[in-house]
Amino acid sequence: MTANAAGCTLVGVPGVGRVGTMRKVDRGSPGEGCPVQRDADGTWQINGYAAARAFLRDHHTVQAGLGVETTENFPRRIRRPVLYRDGPEHREHRRQTAKFFTPRRVDESYREVMERVADEQVARVRAAGPVDLADLSFQLAIDVTSAVIGLTESRPGIRRRLDYFFPERFGKPGFTSPHGLYWAWRQLKGWSAIYLHDVRPAVRARRVRPRDDLISHLLAEGCTAAEVLGECLTFAAAGMVTTREFVVVAAWHLFTDDDLRARYLAAEEPERLLVLHEVLRLEPVIGHLKRRTTDEVRVDSVTVPAGSVVRVQLDHANSDPAVVGDRPLSVCPGRAMAHVGASTGLSFGDGPHKCPGAHVAMLESDVFLHKLLSLPGIRMVQPPRIGFKDEIAGYELRGLRVAAD
Repeated sequence: MTANAAGCTLVGVPGVGRVGTMRKVDRGSPGEGCPVQRDADGTWQINGYAAARAFLRDHHTVQAGLGVETTENFPRRIRRPVLYRDGPEHREHRRQTAKFFTPRRVDESYREVMERVADEQVARVRAAGPVDLADLSFQLAIDVTSAVIGLTESRPGIRRRLDYFFPERFGKPGFTSPHGLYWAWRQLKGWSAIYLHDVRPAVRARRVRPRDDLISHLLAEGCTAAEVLGECLTFAAAGMVTTREFVVVAAWHLFTDDDLRARYLAAEEPERLLVLHEVLRLEPVIGHLKRRTTDEVRVDSVTVPAGSVVRVQLDHANSDPAVVGDRPLSVCPGRAMAHVGASTGLSFGDGPHKCPGAHVAMLESDVFLHKLLSLPGIRMVQPPRIGFKDEIAGYELRGLRVAAD
């Protein structure tokens, strides 16, 4: 591979992804000249960056997919998790909880946890020989996210319980077949285990002595323990599962690009973060987001009717040359993004449902990866296998094993 003066990788790794791309995970490419299109099944698809950002910021849309259809059947007295709410109620909740995720709060309150957990996981590499990086990154994400939301009284085994709740392959719960009954039972068992061993102890402790964390805030708003469970599982999916995958894909890039790894290790934290931002732009963990329009929405001179399901292709938007510039499928940290595009693209979403934990995820990833790659003799023993979650076009990377000589 070669690099230009700006350190931008220009040639793809042979045999990986599509020709001319540095992407490790290939999810296809958009059609030429189709920023907004209507598919044969009636679903709309947005591929362009500017169109996608404008649509995600439009208030005439609500969440679709991600199990939102199930929550719509909840009794009105039960408050839905923030992921599944829209409108003024959702905006007010985000306004009140924003303080837990500001860059200053992340640096002052959570960096110490990140440093400690990263040291513990790197020590496992030093002591245990080849280990699966996904195991290390998941433990990192669990401990950091637990500190942010307030799951600090958990009984031993939280990782095992979360692994059970978020299996590599999901089945569809139901009551008309043995398969559906099994997955309904399994889901209930997973909910119950996390509630009894993680959420309930945290709620009890905070009812006695509130703290400056998300669970205490939810209780002060009048949430029941069951509603706190829903919020915690939402943050577990958003903050733990996605961070696990990103750490692995970022490490995969750094292990297979000597120039990029050298640049990363020699840099100070702000430039290291730009390297990770660029990898995330290229490899968004979630490939698409779904929304449903509640009124006509005008996007890039196209009118999307009310009641339409719209799939926003984050992986396509992030490689839109009109915003990203030349070589959109190469790795070029610090690239100039047109139209005030974010350095991570739309990987954290945009608009009312933009991921609040972006600063947490990027900082914990950098703290861990910098310590790991600074370990003498560190090497990748084998690359990961790639799996997909079709509902979100998200990748799962397992089996990337690392060892230190």
